[in-house]
Amino acid sequence: MSKQKIQPWKVVKSEKGPGLQLFKVRFDHVQNPRNKKEMRRVILETEEWINIVAVTPEKKIVVVRQFRFGNGKITTEICGGTVEPNESPKDAAIRELKEETGYTTDKWTYLGAVEPNPAFQDNFCHLWLAEDVRRTHDQSLDDGEDILVETITLNELKEEIKNGTFTHALALCALSRVFDLWSSIEEYKFSLETGTFTKRTK
Repeated sequence: MSKQKIQPWKVVKSEKGPGLQLFKVRFDHVQNPRNKKEMRRVILETEEWINIVAVTPEKKIVVVRQFRFGNGKITTEICGGTVEPNESPKDAAIRELKEETGYTTDKWTYLGAVEPNPAFQDNFCHLWLAEDVRRTHDQSLDDGEDILVETITLNELKEEIKNGTFTHALALCALSRVFDLWSSIEEYKFSLETGTFTKRTK
């Protein structure tokens, strides 16, 4: 292991950028400790996020399907959302699960937090496991939401991962902290052309 250490970059000054719906833009002028050169870098300031692995008493996984503007496709994900000001990540998880899916539970386990993209974002995504969830309410969706809620088995989830219909990185990260998603991966090969797994032929 190298004894050389990477040094943090010095922030020379910061500028406010345009405000967006989900992010506040900040420009930091930073100095590279290796060569002392200064450069301008963009930072997206945003609230903390949460993602929830919700499992029913029958051991089915609650998934949501919705249209995403970024890729222009209907995606399969797990329930998630934003932590509101003065709200704890757990309270946000409880609220989002109820609002998006109508499911509730008292059995919660914290799975830790990950950084969605530390290259230019300043937030964490908090991961939660909700067990023995039951449909106790109707959905309470925002005007900008149109969400289909389904429950699937672990094997069905694995198939969606293998055929490329479940590709949400943060959702996969949360699910991988609860389930072994790749136990049969040796039976498949990945295609760079299609972005999917196909069963190996013997």
